[in-house]
Amino acid sequence: MRPFLLRYLPYPLFVGLYLVFDWVSYIDPLYGLNITPWNPDPALGLVFWLAYGRRAALPWFVALLAGEVLVRGMPAGPLVSVLGALWLTFGYGLTGAALRRSFSRGDIFDNRRRLFVWVGIVLAGTAVNGVGFISLLQYAGLIPRGAWGLAVLRFGIGDLVGVLVSMPLLWMLASAAGRARLRATVWRWETAGYLALSCGVLWGVFGSLGSAEFKHFYFLFLPVIWAASRQGLYGTALIVFVLQLGIIALVKWTHAVDIEVYELQMLDAMLALVGFFIGIVVDELRKVAEELKHTLRLAAAGEMAAALAHELNQPLAALATYGKACEYLLERGDGGALLQGAIRHMIVESDRAAEVVRRLRDFFRTGAMQLEAVRAGALVQAITQQFQAQFRLEGVEFSLSEPEALLVHADRLQIELVLRNLLANALESVLARPRGARRVWISAERLGGGRLRLSVEDSGAGVSSALAARLFEPFVSSKASGLGLGLVLSRAIVEAHGGSLWAEVGQHGMFRFVLPLAESEDYLAN
Repeated sequence: MRPFLLRYLPYPLFVGLYLVFDWVSYIDPLYGLNITPWNPDPALGLVFWLAYGRRAALPWFVALLAGEVLVRGMPAGPLVSVLGALWLTFGYGLTGAALRRSFSRGDIFDNRRRLFVWVGIVLAGTAVNGVGFISLLQYAGLIPRGAWGLAVLRFGIGDLVGVLVSMPLLWMLASAAGRARLRATVWRWETAGYLALSCGVLWGVFGSLGSAEFKHFYFLFLPVIWAASRQGLYGTALIVFVLQLGIIALVKWTHAVDIEVYELQMLDAMLALVGFFIGIVVDELRKVAEELKHTLRLAAAGEMAAALAHELNQPLAALATYGKACEYLLERGDGGALLQGAIRHMIVESDRAAEVVRRLRDFFRTGAMQLEAVRAGALVQAITQQFQAQFRLEGVEFSLSEPEALLVHADRLQIELVLRNLLANALESVLARPRGARRVWISAERLGGGRLRLSVEDSGAGVSSALAARLFEPFVSSKASGLGLGLVLSRAIVEAHGGSLWAEVGQHGMFRFVLPLAESEDYLAN
């Protein structure tokens, strides 16, 4: 019994909700017929068709016919009402089938191209529906002669505005994932802010509706732009629906029958489309930013892996040494203090290796840092030793100005990664110069305000003003095979430490970065 209810319950629920929408939006009907300035019920039907396909046809026909009987009192008579419901079911069904063929349930509003395709399908569908339905009513003698064009226009605008304004929000509410994202998006204090602003603007614009003639309508863009720029498409869908409800309520409350309501509805449709366009652009930019962050994190993980591989060499070598010692002691039959000491050292080195791997995993997942008090001199020497052999091989003269005995609070591995990137860039730059003219040097200087400045300079071509302006942008590289991410990652790491990294414009290469010194230098006594 329960599976049966779960399978067929959506159909009567759809019919009931459709009738509620039809009743609420039955405002200012033309000739007392189903020709009103705002029809959100077709939007509900299209969302239902996207979910159930052709199975939505029968309940939609029932809902249309029930609306004629219960909401309007069947002004067209039984036969015309049935024929009208059949035609509208057919026309809406064609529109729903076109949408279902062009989109899945989840990708209608994912980008600007799909937005325009959606608008085009809805526009064509409402036009076909309007022509057929109004022609039927005129043939039945319910539309005065010469009023066919006005009736088609009014009916088409009502359907078009209802679908454009209502369908995005109904589409979001139709799925659990959409409801969860909508709730997460709009359940914020700023949502109350732009909703309050929309109420104030509606009252200000339509307070004297009969004489205003929408001349202050552009103020309604303020809450729409706020919602779209801050919350993307989901915030936009909420605000345009609220504005539509507010406009219809004010029109009905003020009895503004002397204005062209359908013109007002077209203005609201344009407002909605502009808002949706902005919201989709904002969502696309955020998606690109997240993808870029992920790309940068992957690149950073690769760089960190290189740094951590060096760190793993020592504990792995020590483990091998202690393992051989244990083997030797066991062969001698020595199970005393020497063997126990070797095993303890193996445990210590294995823990050290595990810590190195854990730090790589944490950085890969969250970008987490492990700050510690590090001697600036030891930090620089540790990384420069890795380049000594390559410098000698390439004939590069290297010099290091030993920094003072200063401490910085830093993640040692991450700052070593920055130095490795800068030294690698310097090495590549000087290789373009002849032997004897290849120089790389590092200097350190204490600055005021408790800061340490490290400089990596080389005798290469230097950085031009034009390149310096773009050097720290992603995917900008002077290397033929470079991805342009090394400097971006380096700057991000330094800034995460509370410092800054920049390139000096000049005749030779110079990169500098500043790190804050440790607040206490009591570690020096240890």
